[in-house]
Amino acid sequence: MHDVLSSKLSGFGTTIFAEMSALAVETGAINLGQGFPDTDGPDAVLDAAVEAIRSGVNQYPPGPGDPDLRRAIAEHQRRWYGIELDVDHEIVVTAGATEALAGAMLGMLDPGDEVVLFEPMYDSYQASIALASAVAVPVLLGPREDGRWGFDPDDLRAAVSARTKLVVLNTPHNPTGKVFDRDELQVVADVATAHDLIVVTDEVYEHLTFDRSRHVPLATIPGMFERTLTISSGGKTFHTTGWKIGWMSGPRELVSAARSAKQFLTYVNGAPFQPAMATGLRLGDDYFAGLRDGLEVACGRLADGLERAGFTTHRPEAGYFVTVDIRSRRPDGDGMAFCRELPHLAGVVAVPTQVFYADPDRGRHLVRFACCKRLEVIDAAVERLVAAFADDDRSSAAGAEAPGSS
Repeated sequence: MHDVLSSKLSGFGTTIFAEMSALAVETGAINLGQGFPDTDGPDAVLDAAVEAIRSGVNQYPPGPGDPDLRRAIAEHQRRWYGIELDVDHEIVVTAGATEALAGAMLGMLDPGDEVVLFEPMYDSYQASIALASAVAVPVLLGPREDGRWGFDPDDLRAAVSARTKLVVLNTPHNPTGKVFDRDELQVVADVATAHDLIVVTDEVYEHLTFDRSRHVPLATIPGMFERTLTISSGGKTFHTTGWKIGWMSGPRELVSAARSAKQFLTYVNGAPFQPAMATGLRLGDDYFAGLRDGLEVACGRLADGLERAGFTTHRPEAGYFVTVDIRSRRPDGDGMAFCRELPHLAGVVAVPTQVFYADPDRGRHLVRFACCKRLEVIDAAVERLVAAFADDDRSSAAGAEAPGSS
């Protein structure tokens, strides 16, 4: 009874979010680790959920999802991207994007199949691939001199083998905040087309792009709709991460394959939250613009503060997170140790980015801070960080001025 864990999950363990959130509670630290907002979503969406509960929408919804939510998803894809979907066969509602991703992996992969994906990556990707007895083949995203994260197209091409079946693309990207531009998407499309690959896209941050960056769904690239399963959710867009309402859309064959596995995971979920999510997707442009603008201010405020605290900061183009290189403050670049010590040192919790890499050494020196918090929370965290690491500056200055220190 000592080795009851499936070998498929060997090495995954408890997620880093559980450890860091427990540290936040234990120390009373400000939690900038896990990516969830600390404000509720729009009243119209919350009120719609309450009304659905009081109206008796509390039993199993239809297997593919609430019909009105599926219509709202189709309207959303047409409104924002010009994508036309068959409501009955090309959309399925899921328990968040995570279940949709798991359904895609379990429904489309056979043992030994390979999945090409970019690292760092959301941590469920590798686990879902492992559960399908398939193999993850990572391609590195790295910060460039212009501040953007990028990849070498030759690395992507070299990652494809005769056993490759899927490519996973996350844009806007977690944790880096990268938005893949049209030229980069065309590289992915060309590789997928040349090798007859399916692409699974994770687009949960689609409405959270900054500084004139624009999200372009891969499915809109010519020739790609037919081979792309698009996944998104409402948790980030409507500040309802606990509702776990996501969806997948695309060609009937891909959606059907993923649904075949999904139906044996949760089957269905969140009945009263599904019509509420339909309400959210139909909100006016002013809501989406305000959401984006407010988050951009918050992330800029946090990035400014991290720079004042002496960190090399990689500013995001989208999403919930700011990544820093800690080596200016911790020369050994041990991000895991840094994050475990940070709550005690500065009263702030962050997440070591190395947990998002297949090869942790590639991200050992990087740490992720969440910016999806109220400005007063961000300001308080920045104040603590600046105060804690100002001591490093004073110590360095004292050492430089000490007799014989040169």
